[in-house]
Amino acid sequence: MIATQIRQKDAVFYFAAYPSEELLGKVRFISRFYDEGEQIKPEAIAEEDDVAQFIARIERSEKAFQRAISRSKIKSIRNFYETAMSQPPIPGTVLLFTPQKLRFQALDGNQTVGHLQEPDEKFLIIDGQHRLAALSFYERTHPDEAKSIYVPCVIFDGRSDDFATEMFVIINSTPTRINKSHLVDLYERVSWAEPDRRFAARVVEMLYSESDSPLRYRINRLGGRSKQEKWILQAELFNEIHRWVKQAWAKIEKEGADRHGAEQYYAAVRDFLKAAAQVFADAWANDNYMVTKPVTLKAMIRVCADLASQDSEPAEARIERWRNRLSPWTERLRDFRNDGFYERFAAKGQIERVARIHRELAREAKVQTRAAERKTAA
Repeated sequence: MIATQIRQKDAVFYFAAYPSEELLGKVRFISRFYDEGEQIKPEAIAEEDDVAQFIARIERSEKAFQRAISRSKIKSIRNFYETAMSQPPIPGTVLLFTPQKLRFQALDGNQTVGHLQEPDEKFLIIDGQHRLAALSFYERTHPDEAKSIYVPCVIFDGRSDDFATEMFVIINSTPTRINKSHLVDLYERVSWAEPDRRFAARVVEMLYSESDSPLRYRINRLGGRSKQEKWILQAELFNEIHRWVKQAWAKIEKEGADRHGAEQYYAAVRDFLKAAAQVFADAWANDNYMVTKPVTLKAMIRVCADLASQDSEPAEARIERWRNRLSPWTERLRDFRNDGFYERFAAKGQIERVARIHRELAREAKVQTRAAERKTAA
């Protein structure tokens, strides 16, 4: 196919105008789309295809392809294709990705225009699935008109999966288009993420996946595979871990901000939550109590950060040591019952309530909060 090679800094990619009929046979849909009595089935995604898995998870969690929403959105786009005359039906580019390095042969006398090799496998759609799904349905009812449509495409080739994922995040990272939980998944993989955010993301990932984590599969990643009851949104947990990491960042950088360093912080959270679970006993993971609800879990993570800064070492026997430290919480079990919880911890909102529970739990365990430490030092 004829394409234009585009260079921007160190990046090289291509622009091409694809005939709709050809393009629809060269892309793979990884979400299900509906129209009037018809549907496009998603193609199977290999477990090792991280990018496709990630995009599909976002499509599912953002409800972009559920029957009612998909039908409405596709119908709207398709109707535009049918009624657009002087206006171009697809004025914006569709972004495609292939990990295969495509061969480009420039035309004589022109360094930027030439022949671009077709990929052996189908393109992954980084942006434009809905537009192409609507085009597919439009082609079924208006085949002659569809043939006259050329779709502007930007093609990225020969890059790593990380590159495609980062591109997807950059395009979709507005508050209305992508949930923050998905960005947490990607902090380790995007080049522009701050190192403290990457570090916090590693800790959160371990809290979700490690077999000895009290929060394993209990973190709502908006698309995770486990059907277990979720206790806290990944973004909420990340905010608390990142809050701790930012305050301790000078120490973390000095000791090592690599995976080994993240494992040490993960171990501290793991041991703290195990100690807390023993102290709360039957109230832990009990629907009649607010112990493992987000408001209390966030407050406990703050107590963990305070305690770890004062009594982290030695790691041996830490769970038992911290369990003894937290044992006064047993006397507060009744306060964490669902009935009357919000009256007992009265506050103007969730932020203030988390802060209040944090202060009260820290006081019961005789753990000095870092805010109190700073006030004392001043």
